[in-house]
This record gives sequence, C-alpha cells and structure tokens, in this order.
Amino acid sequence: MTTTTAEGLWARCYHPAPDRPRQLVCFPHAGGSAPFYHPMSAQLSPVAEVLSVQYPGRQDRRTETSPSDIAAMADLVYAALRDRLGARPTAFFGHSMGAMVAFEVARRLEADGGELTHLFASARRAPSRYRAESVHRRDDDGIVAELKRLSGTNTALLGDEELLRMVLPAVRSDYTAVETYRCDPGASIKAPITALTGDNDPLTTREEAADWRLHTTGAFDVRVFPGGHFYLASQAPAVLALLREHLADGGELAR
Repeated sequence: MTTTTAEGLWARCYHPAPDRPRQLVCFPHAGGSAPFYHPMSAQLSPVAEVLSVQYPGRQDRRTETSPSDIAAMADLVYAALRDRLGARPTAFFGHSMGAMVAFEVARRLEADGGELTHLFASARRAPSRYRAESVHRRDDDGIVAELKRLSGTNTALLGDEELLRMVLPAVRSDYTAVETYRCDPGASIKAPITALTGDNDPLTTREEAADWRLHTTGAFDVRVFPGGHFYLASQAPAVLALLREHLADGGELAR
C-alpha cells in the first residue's frame, strides 16, 4: 500500500483546501466515524483544511478489524498520516476516545521530530486519570444501553438490528481500547493543550479534565461548556469559534 493510499484510507477530507496555511486533524469518539466531523470541516474550511480520521471496522472499512489498543491505533494513524502531518502547521482535535488517540499520535509526531501547534482534548479525562470500567465486557444489549446513555449514536441506528450487528464489533473494540488504556503519569507533549468538557459529563469531571495540564510542557487551558458527554451537539458554535481563533491566528491561542 502506498502512502497516498494509506492516507486516503485513514483520513477523509470533505472540503479540500490545499491553499490554507494550516490543517486540523480530527479524531472521532468510540463507535464514531469520520463523517461526525463533516459539519466542523465545512465551518472551518475558510481558515484551515480539516482531515477526519476514519478508524477500521466502520462504514467503508467495516470488513477490517479495529485495533482494541490505543497505542496500536495511534501507530497505524501516525504511519498513514506522517507525511501529511509535516506538510504545514497542524493541530489535533479529539473527542472522547479520539482525545486519547490524538494524544498518542502527538507523542509519536514529536518523538519523530515533528511539531504540533495545539491539541484540543474534548470530553475525556487526562491520560493519567484512571477509572475502573468494563463496558467492553458487557453483552450487546449492555453496550447498546451505554450508547443510549451517552446519546452519542443515532437512535435510528440503535433500532436497526442488522446495522447494530455490523457496528457492534467495532464499538466493543473501541471500548476495550479505551478501558484498558494505561498511560505513564509523566507522559507529556510540547504542544499546548486545551481540554474541553461538558459540565454534566458522566465520564469526565472538571478536575479530571483539568489534569491534562500534567501532560504538556507548553501552555494549558480548560474550557467548560453546558452539556454532557456530547456537549458538542448544542455547543458547536462556541467550540467552532475557539478552533477558528486558533487556526486563524497561527496557533497562538493559550500561549
């Protein structure tokens, strides 16, 4: 597989903007897929080119096995996008599981001599904050119940048994990756980090989000929005304004 083919497999660019000076790479949540960020791509295309990562095991990659390990996922993402990440100033945005994958890809990028302008870690506690969780060990009904609780999956999908059978293996792999992830408490990146969280998120407290400050040697900020785990649905304008400010001013936000 060539680099170009790998890049196309792992990332979607819904609104190509090769003339933009900066790019934003977006990482979906557990069970999520690249189109989750289609609206964000449209809104931010005037200031940056947006790439949305497509994990294996869903949609056009549904026949592939999704890694059940965050480090393995990060290795694959970085290998596929390495050349693209060095092409121009780049920021990452990751939601929930995506924040963890983005952090690990950022570690690999910096270890390889690359630079990230900013990491936006959304709806996920800091890598060093651990909770004992076992959603991945539940039966299918138990996993569906968790998806409904977090309101992160379309209700039409939850009611379609055939579609559920197709997506649940990937969802279970994602939850396995999230719940078995362990990070060295001292692991950090040079890039500034902004942690974003909903004030009613059952998976992340404000204190757990604030501890992302332990994982950067650069600037840090935390932004709290009204809402739960998927606060993005109702707070999209505020989040987009934050991202637009960073991407438009060349990465000086929170420095």
